[in-house]
Amino acid sequence: MDQKDKVLIWIWLGIGVLSQPVFSEEWTATVVKDMTALVSSCVVVPCSFKYPGSSQPSSKLRAIWLIKDMTPGIIYHEDSVKILDNFKSRTKLLGSLGDGNCTLMMDQVKDHDNGPFCFRIEIPTHDKFSYVDQCVRIAMLSEPLKPTLLAPKTATEGEPFTITCSIMHTCPSEWPSLTWSSGGSIITHHRNHGLGKWETLSTLTLLPQEKDDHSEVRCTAKFHGGKTSSQGFQIFVKRKENIWYIIVPVTVGLGTAVMFGALCVLMRKKYKRQIEELQTRSGNSMWNRLSRMSRRFHSGGSKPGSASTEQRQDYVESVFEDQ
Repeated sequence: MDQKDKVLIWIWLGIGVLSQPVFSEEWTATVVKDMTALVSSCVVVPCSFKYPGSSQPSSKLRAIWLIKDMTPGIIYHEDSVKILDNFKSRTKLLGSLGDGNCTLMMDQVKDHDNGPFCFRIEIPTHDKFSYVDQCVRIAMLSEPLKPTLLAPKTATEGEPFTITCSIMHTCPSEWPSLTWSSGGSIITHHRNHGLGKWETLSTLTLLPQEKDDHSEVRCTAKFHGGKTSSQGFQIFVKRKENIWYIIVPVTVGLGTAVMFGALCVLMRKKYKRQIEELQTRSGNSMWNRLSRMSRRFHSGGSKPGSASTEQRQDYVESVFEDQ
């Protein structure tokens, strides 16, 4: 047997395996057992199932959702007549039964839609089974949760600043809308966290200015059904450093120092001149007094009753003491 024949045999065996019907040994279902839902919005319950025997197309399978321990208690059926009046037009099957997907959506959630809700599969002319061990209970939220905001602590003037707003929910068929109080570039996307939890995120990028310091940016979430919640974030804007913020303070400082130095020099010259003038006037005054005294002494010495030598000496000393 050559290599070509071996390859053909392996291909034939592979096709044979893939073409065989899928069998399951027992009835099994996987359902998120505990969920939360916002009143007036919607909730999607992830569900998958298996059954014994060969796989059947969706057209040969009938899905039913019902309230556990209630007869009939049907909340979803392809025949709407069999659905409880309180659930009519509010439930829908999202999954493909032929792929083993039994995911259910419940719209316009009421505060009494707690469950437990269980899935049932019927194969006409074959068998039927209720997965009563895999049921979901729903806890109701009367008010929505607030969005979560994520951003750096400070922004720099004129540089891109990004804030991310996110909200968790259970209604992927009707995503919440996220809006911002401030303009900018906005990108919105969604995440599936599994176990019946989804997240909507909105990223805002803006260019803050100095006037935006301490201002508030608010993100508002609007849910299917009309309820809203919001969260605010205060922006702290840091002034952008550049060469002018260095040159201007240094120039002002140097200018002040030069002016102060020039003023000191002028004041020193002014007071020095005043001191010299006072000293000059003081010297001239003493000389004038001495001259007058000398003339008086010469003229008085030849006259009767003129002053004695001791008296003249006392007078001279008194002149110097006056200076």
